[in-house]
Amino acid sequence: MPRWLAMVNPRAGRTATDPQQVRRALDQAGIDFDLVVPESREEMVTVLVGEARSGRAYFALVGGDGTVNLAANALVPLDIEPRPVIGVLPAGTGCDLLRTFGLPQDISGAARHLATEATYDIDVATLEGSWGTRYFVNVAQAGAGAAAAASAPLMSRRLGAIRYPIAFGVRLPRFPRAEVRIVTDRRTHVSGALAVIVANAQFFAGGWNVAPKATLIDGVVDIQVIDTSKRRVPGLVPKVIRGTHLADRAVRRFSAAEFSIETVPSWPVEADGDFVGNTPVKGRALPAALRLKI
Repeated sequence: MPRWLAMVNPRAGRTATDPQQVRRALDQAGIDFDLVVPESREEMVTVLVGEARSGRAYFALVGGDGTVNLAANALVPLDIEPRPVIGVLPAGTGCDLLRTFGLPQDISGAARHLATEATYDIDVATLEGSWGTRYFVNVAQAGAGAAAAASAPLMSRRLGAIRYPIAFGVRLPRFPRAEVRIVTDRRTHVSGALAVIVANAQFFAGGWNVAPKATLIDGVVDIQVIDTSKRRVPGLVPKVIRGTHLADRAVRRFSAAEFSIETVPSWPVEADGDFVGNTPVKGRALPAALRLKI
């Protein structure tokens, strides 16, 4: 049985996770582990990189999608073989990666999965812009959704997953439409738009089924251009939550292994819920870049 590094993100979720709760869950599941509680994101990255370079291959992340994103950005650039194995013990405001695989949304249930042998090779995608290179596992956006993602962290953590829809409602009225040019390895798309979604996985924002046809094992990302008036957005959002929006006339969908996005005016860009910068941006899918414990 592998020895896991269990890492508790102290800033994940509405309230801090009790490390003793994590310890009990792992003990009850019969997991061999070392437990660490870094005091900051920077310390988390330092520990992850140091452990991976020292030969550690199994990482149990106590947090949400933001914690997985942090780990991907720390581990993928190392290009270590065998590729690291990531397990998620959900304690964040939204664990959408687990929803894609139907995995338990509680620490005890997820801990039991660490005792199985099954792993899943998953794609990771990149975003490249003036900020450098950023990796993401679930969903990236440019436009109105990215503006909401930039505002949501400024709200109280006690609001949990509803911070994003609240922020979206606040930012949308004054957010500018743009002329969008998307170039992929397969096509060029030019149109007006309110948002562009680039999905590697299926869910975001605490359960919104934004990319029902996306999969983490196909070597491409799912790109959606949302071209609609602001007055139609309230009717479109429930469709996005349910995953029925792809049939709406406002949505243009295609897939690509590589892409670039230019907008006039420049738009904000987010990756897995974190604001990263502004357009222009380019990116690509990295097939089987991580192993996920399922």
